[in-house]
Amino acid sequence: MTRRGVIIIFRERKKTKIITIIAICLLIIAAILYWLANRYLFEHVEVVVAPNNVVTQDLPVKQTASQPHYDDWNYKDDNQTISIKQVQTGSGADAITYFVADVTFNNSTNLLTAFAKNAFGTNIIENTSTIAASNNAVFAINGDYYGFRNDGVIIRGGTVYRDEPARDGLALLSNGTLQAYNEEEISSDDLLAKGTTNTFSFGPTLVKDGKIAGDFSAVQIDKNFGNRSIQDANPRTGIGMISPNHFVFVVVDGRKTNYSRGMTLTEFANLFHELGATEAYNLDGGGSSTMYFMGRVVNNPLGKGNERGVSDIIYIPKS
Repeated sequence: MTRRGVIIIFRERKKTKIITIIAICLLIIAAILYWLANRYLFEHVEVVVAPNNVVTQDLPVKQTASQPHYDDWNYKDDNQTISIKQVQTGSGADAITYFVADVTFNNSTNLLTAFAKNAFGTNIIENTSTIAASNNAVFAINGDYYGFRNDGVIIRGGTVYRDEPARDGLALLSNGTLQAYNEEEISSDDLLAKGTTNTFSFGPTLVKDGKIAGDFSAVQIDKNFGNRSIQDANPRTGIGMISPNHFVFVVVDGRKTNYSRGMTLTEFANLFHELGATEAYNLDGGGSSTMYFMGRVVNNPLGKGNERGVSDIIYIPKS
């Protein structure tokens, strides 16, 4: 074989090797992209829930005998009273804007939950306002965004949808109370036996037994890709109980200079404590933080007025 022939064969083999390496790299990149899309983008429906089935409570709410009275910030009927106020503190880079909803039930707790697209699973999302409107809600906030994670204890409407204990959770009981608990210490069977209708798995617990729950300096909710500690100033959503059948909901806007920087977890816990909450719990925040009332979004998500899709909501329906 001539020297020229040897060189040609060598070059062809080198070219083939390079092409093979490139192909392998592209396959690896494609596999990674598919895994990421499958984990965080593609919808995975585990249970299809018939409309309204997920929001059934143990105690039926009595139909109102009279027409409700309402305006842009208040609603009252025979069973429930909702009063919302906007609060602004500070200025410039230290400005904070948040919304407080004070809710009282007279007869029985009409505090319900709903899934995006009436389905339980991962990566199934709709805007809070869309889910709220579909469920005839007077008032709603975003929930715990359970669909971003594969763990946690998720009970909705008295049905256990997921039972993978991982963190501090929150239980809503049929007697109109909230109870923060450790998912790894109390079983879902025990929760149901106590009358739990809904649980939320995000956290942390902010107030317990009337006292601020503890140190929030290094809190992480999960181990998902991109997870970071959440103690810095951020948009927030939280739920608290002042007394049985008397709840307080807070949504804090954030990440918008001269409008609202958000709150740290410590500030958020202090706020609930100041509002008189004996129990309070942090729900999904950031771009998810949304408060809905009488057909409109009350707050300004991320200071841009654009909602982010969520897995679930907590809401109060029209009577």
